[in-house]
Order: sequence, then structure tokens, then C-alpha cells
Amino acid sequence: MDRVNLSLKRAEQALKSLQDVLQISDASEIERDAAIQRFEFTFEAVWKTARHYLREVEGVDVASPKSAIRSSRETSLLTTVEAAQALVMTDDRNLTSHTYDRELALEIYRRLHGHADLMTMWLERISEGVSRSFS
Repeated sequence: MDRVNLSLKRAEQALKSLQDVLQISDASEIERDAAIQRFEFTFEAVWKTARHYLREVEGVDVASPKSAIRSSRETSLLTTVEAAQALVMTDDRNLTSHTYDRELALEIYRRLHGHADLMTMWLERISEGVSRSFS
């Protein structure tokens, strides 16, 4: 369980970092790029936290972000609608990490607030699940 709690703490810190940069109104190109970079590492921390939770609490072993999302839906960490949104978020993360296209970056940047909200909810449910399972 220590692994889940440590992963949860790291994901929450990464999410806070992303939320901080998203608070900047009228962001410059550099600030938008920084937000996208923070989104990338936050997404990694969140899905890996879900992976640890699923293994330790639910007994489900997953190896990829999309399998973590599907299993999170099956274990009620995410609703069907949220899981569909999370799959879009996964695609956005994959697009940002492999190439840079200014128009694509702007499009993804506009979705970051929604992605941050979804990751916040996902982590809150993981935290609640940890509390229920080990209290």
C-alpha cells in the first residue's frame, strides 16, 4: 500500500504544478508549452497511480494507460463518459509527446482545464478507495 500512497502523493504534486500554470490568464506561447509539458508528466503520474491502485486494491494488473482507464471504468473509479474523456486525454498526451505542431498544441492547450479536472476526480476516487480499503 505504500507504493499506492507514494504514487498518489507524486501525482497530486504533479497535478498541482499543472493547475498552477493553468491559472495564468492570457498565457504566452512559452507558458502554453510549459502547461503542455506539465500535462504530459501529470498524465503519466496519474495513470501510473491508477495502475498501482488497481493492482493493490482491486487485484487487477494493467500495463498501459488505456488498460488502466478501462479497468478504472470497470471498478467505478471512472464513469463510462469519464473513461471516454480519459481516452481522448491519452490520445492528446501521445500527440504532444511525439511531435510539435503549433495548431495542435493550441488545440490541446484549450482542453487542458478539462483534462486537469478529470485527473483531479480520478485521483480523489483513488484516494477514497485507499481510505475505504485500508481503514
